Amino acid sequence: MKTTLTLLLLLTLNFITAQEKEPAKQKKQTVEASCGQCQFGMKEKSGCDLAVRIDGKAYFVEGSSIDDHGDAHAHDGFCQAIRQADVIGEVKNGKFVATYFKVRPKKKK
Repeated sequence: MKTTLTLLLLLTLNFITAQEKEPAKQKKQTVEASCGQCQFGMKEKSGCDLAVRIDGKAYFVEGSSIDDHGDAHAHDGFCQAIRQADVIGEVKNGKFVATYFKVRPKKKK
Protein backbone atom coordinates (compact mmCIF):
# COMPACT_ATOMS: atom_id res chain seq x y z
CA MET A 1 0.00 0.00 0.00
CA LYS A 2 2.83 2.40 0.87
CA THR A 3 4.52 1.60 -2.42
CA THR A 4 1.35 2.34 -4.36
CA LEU A 5 0.84 5.68 -2.60
CA THR A 6 4.47 6.64 -3.13
CA LEU A 7 4.25 5.74 -6.81
CA LEU A 8 1.03 7.71 -7.18
CA LEU A 9 2.60 10.73 -5.47
CA LEU A 10 5.66 10.59 -7.73
CA LEU A 11 3.54 10.34 -10.86
CA THR A 12 1.42 13.30 -9.74
CA LEU A 13 4.51 15.44 -9.06
CA ASN A 14 6.00 14.47 -12.41
CA PHE A 15 2.78 15.46 -14.19
CA ILE A 16 2.64 18.83 -12.40
CA THR A 17 6.25 19.73 -13.25
CA ALA A 18 5.77 18.61 -16.85
CA GLN A 19 2.92 21.13 -17.19
CA GLU A 20 5.17 24.14 -16.47
CA LYS A 21 5.53 26.33 -19.53
CA GLU A 22 8.85 26.66 -21.27
CA PRO A 23 10.18 30.21 -21.54
CA ALA A 24 8.91 32.00 -24.63
CA LYS A 25 11.29 31.75 -27.56
CA GLN A 26 12.41 35.09 -28.87
CA LYS A 27 11.49 35.91 -32.44
CA LYS A 28 13.70 37.47 -35.05
CA GLN A 29 12.70 41.03 -35.83
CA THR A 30 13.86 43.64 -38.32
CA VAL A 31 15.00 46.92 -36.79
CA GLU A 32 16.82 50.08 -37.79
CA ALA A 33 20.50 49.90 -36.82
CA SER A 34 23.11 52.63 -36.82
CA CYS A 35 25.54 54.60 -34.72
CA GLY A 36 23.64 55.80 -31.66
CA GLN A 37 25.50 59.09 -31.47
CA CYS A 38 25.90 59.95 -35.18
CA GLN A 39 22.48 58.93 -36.48
CA PHE A 40 20.10 58.54 -33.53
CA GLY A 41 21.32 61.55 -31.49
CA MET A 42 21.97 59.53 -28.33
CA LYS A 43 24.20 61.24 -25.77
CA GLU A 44 24.62 58.62 -23.02
CA LYS A 45 28.07 57.43 -24.20
CA SER A 46 31.02 59.03 -25.89
CA GLY A 47 32.42 57.85 -29.21
CA CYS A 48 30.55 55.75 -31.74
CA ASP A 49 28.44 52.85 -30.47
CA LEU A 50 26.01 50.47 -32.16
CA ALA A 51 22.35 51.15 -31.48
CA VAL A 52 18.99 49.91 -32.72
CA ARG A 53 15.69 51.71 -33.00
CA ILE A 54 12.62 49.67 -32.09
CA ASP A 55 9.15 51.22 -32.25
CA GLY A 56 10.70 54.67 -32.49
CA LYS A 57 12.93 54.29 -29.40
CA ALA A 58 16.71 53.91 -29.66
CA TYR A 59 18.75 51.51 -27.50
CA PHE A 60 22.48 50.90 -27.32
CA VAL A 61 23.35 47.27 -28.17
CA GLU A 62 25.12 44.74 -26.01
CA GLY A 63 26.26 41.50 -27.61
CA SER A 64 27.40 43.08 -30.87
CA SER A 65 29.76 45.96 -31.60
CA ILE A 66 29.73 48.67 -34.23
CA ASP A 67 33.09 47.31 -35.45
CA ASP A 68 31.65 43.81 -35.98
CA HIS A 69 29.86 45.04 -39.10
CA GLY A 70 32.52 46.72 -41.23
CA ASP A 71 33.90 50.24 -41.30
CA ALA A 72 31.44 52.46 -39.45
CA HIS A 73 32.78 55.54 -41.26
CA ALA A 74 32.48 54.12 -44.80
CA HIS A 75 29.84 55.70 -47.05
CA ASP A 76 27.35 52.98 -46.06
CA GLY A 77 28.68 52.40 -42.53
CA PHE A 78 26.68 52.92 -39.37
CA CYS A 79 28.01 56.45 -38.75
CA GLN A 80 26.88 57.52 -42.23
CA ALA A 81 23.65 55.58 -42.75
CA ILE A 82 20.79 53.90 -40.96
CA ARG A 83 20.61 50.26 -42.02
CA GLN A 84 18.11 47.44 -41.56
CA ALA A 85 19.18 44.51 -39.39
CA ASP A 86 17.62 41.21 -38.35
CA VAL A 87 18.03 40.75 -34.62
CA ILE A 88 17.06 38.47 -31.79
CA GLY A 89 17.26 39.75 -28.25
CA GLU A 90 15.45 41.78 -25.65
CA VAL A 91 15.54 45.14 -23.96
CA LYS A 92 17.06 44.88 -20.48
CA ASN A 93 17.90 47.83 -18.26
CA GLY A 94 17.48 50.28 -21.13
CA LYS A 95 19.80 48.39 -23.53
CA PHE A 96 19.11 45.92 -26.30
CA VAL A 97 20.85 42.65 -25.41
CA ALA A 98 21.39 40.86 -28.73
CA THR A 99 21.80 37.13 -29.12
CA TYR A 100 21.71 37.43 -32.94
CA PHE A 101 22.54 40.46 -35.08
CA LYS A 102 22.81 40.45 -38.89
CA VAL A 103 22.81 43.55 -41.05
CA ARG A 104 20.66 43.23 -44.15
CA PRO A 105 22.30 43.92 -47.52
CA LYS A 106 21.86 47.48 -48.71
CA LYS A 107 19.15 47.74 -51.36
CA LYS A 108 20.40 48.63 -54.81
CA LYS A 109 18.91 51.72 -56.40
